[in-house]
Amino acid sequence: MPDDNPARSHLDPPASSTIRPNGGNSATTTLIAAVAAFSVYFCMYAFRKPFTAGTYEGQELYGLGLKSLLVLSQLCGYMLSKFIGVKVVSEMPRSRRAAAMVGLMLWAELALVGFAFLPMPGKVLMMFLNGLPLGMIFGLVLAYLEGRRHTEALAAGLCASFIVSSGVVKSVGRWLVVNKGYSEFEMPYITGLMFLGPMLFFVWLLQRTPDPSDVDRQLRSERTIMSRTQRKEFFAAYLPGLCALLFVYIVLTVIRTMRDDFGVEIWRALGVTEKPEIFAQSETVVAIVATVLNAFAICIVGNLSALTAATMLMSGGFLIVVAAALGQWFGLLAPFPFMVACGVGLYIPYVAFHTTIFERIIAASKRMGNLGFLMYLADSIGYLGYSAVMVWKTASPDHSGIFPFFRLMMLLTSLVCVGVLLYALAFFRRVLTAERAEETVVS
Repeated sequence: MPDDNPARSHLDPPASSTIRPNGGNSATTTLIAAVAAFSVYFCMYAFRKPFTAGTYEGQELYGLGLKSLLVLSQLCGYMLSKFIGVKVVSEMPRSRRAAAMVGLMLWAELALVGFAFLPMPGKVLMMFLNGLPLGMIFGLVLAYLEGRRHTEALAAGLCASFIVSSGVVKSVGRWLVVNKGYSEFEMPYITGLMFLGPMLFFVWLLQRTPDPSDVDRQLRSERTIMSRTQRKEFFAAYLPGLCALLFVYIVLTVIRTMRDDFGVEIWRALGVTEKPEIFAQSETVVAIVATVLNAFAICIVGNLSALTAATMLMSGGFLIVVAAALGQWFGLLAPFPFMVACGVGLYIPYVAFHTTIFERIIAASKRMGNLGFLMYLADSIGYLGYSAVMVWKTASPDHSGIFPFFRLMMLLTSLVCVGVLLYALAFFRRVLTAERAEETVVS
C-alpha cells in the first residue's frame, strides 16, 4: 500500500533544528515536558476519582443506589465538559492554558468540600459540579505535547498518568477511610488537598515547555486553533472514517470507565476485599505495558505507516480482552492477572487514540487542525454513550451484577471493534494518500 510523501515522511532532522530552551537540549525538553504533563494530569485525578474508592453501602437516594447516583452525577458534569471542550480547548491560546487549568481544578476541589459537608441531595449536585470543570484538563495538557517528533512518547506518558493515578488515588482514598478513620464523604476533598501543592508546581513547569521546532512542524504539520467552520470542514472531509473510529472510542470509554468507576465492586466480585494497594499495583502494570507499546510509534516516521501499526496494535489489544474474559469465565485466570489482562487489552487501543491515531491523521492530512478538536469530539460522544449505559444500570440499585455485565460487554464488543478498526484504516489510507497525490500534482 502506498505510504506518505517520501520527502515528508523520511526527512532527517538537521542538527540545527534542536530545541534549546533556556540553554537545554531537545532530550531535556522532552523529559521536562513528559514529567510535567504526567504530573499535572496525575494530580487532576486526585480531584476526580477518590470518591469512587468509597462503596457507600446501604445508602440510597430517590430509591437508587447512592454510589451509582454519584458516579452518574459526576459523569454528567464531565460529559458536558467534554462537549464544551470541543470549542474551548480547540480555541484556547497557549497564554491562557495554565491559568485555566489551575482555576478549573480549584473549582473541582471546592465542589469536593461541598460534597463533604452538604446534606445528601447537595452531595449529588456537588459531584456534578466537580465533574464539570475537570473534563477540559486533558485537552489543555495535551495541547503542549502535540505536533512533535516525540508526541507519541509524550502522550503515552500522559496516558500513563490517568491509568496509574486512578489506582493510586483510590488506594489513598481507601487508606484514609480504613486506616485514618475519615468518612467516605470527607475522604475525597482531603485527597485533593494532598495533591494541591504539587499540581500548582507542575502546571507552572508545563507552561515553560517550548513550542514545537521547525523540524517538528515539518514532520507533523503546524498545529493551530480551529474555528467552528474549520472543525466542520475537517469532520465532513473524513466523515466515514471518523465515525468508525468514534464507534470504537465509545465502546472503549464505556468498558474502560466501568472498570475504573466500579473497580471496588469488580474486585469484590472476584473475591478480593479490603486491599487498598491492589488498585495501584494492578494499574501500574497496565500503565507500563500499554504506554510503552504505544510509545514505540515515535520510531515510525511515515504517518500512514504509524497509523497502520497502531491499528494492528489496537486490534491485538481487543483480542487480549476476549482472551481475558473467556479465561476468567472458564476459571483459567486468577483475579489479579484477569484485571491486568483486561486492563492492558482495553488501554492499548484507548491510549493509541490519544498518542497516535488522531495525531497521525492530522499530521498526514492537508488540512489544518489540532488534537483538542478530535479528542474532545471523541470524548464527548464516548462519555455520552457511557452516561446512557449508566442511566440504564442505575435503574437497579443492586450492583452485585456489575461484574457479569462488564465481562459480557467485553466479549460482545471486542471482535466487532477489530472489524471496524480495519475499515477505518482502509478508509484513511485511501483518502489521505489521494490527498497527498493531488497536492503533489498541483504543486
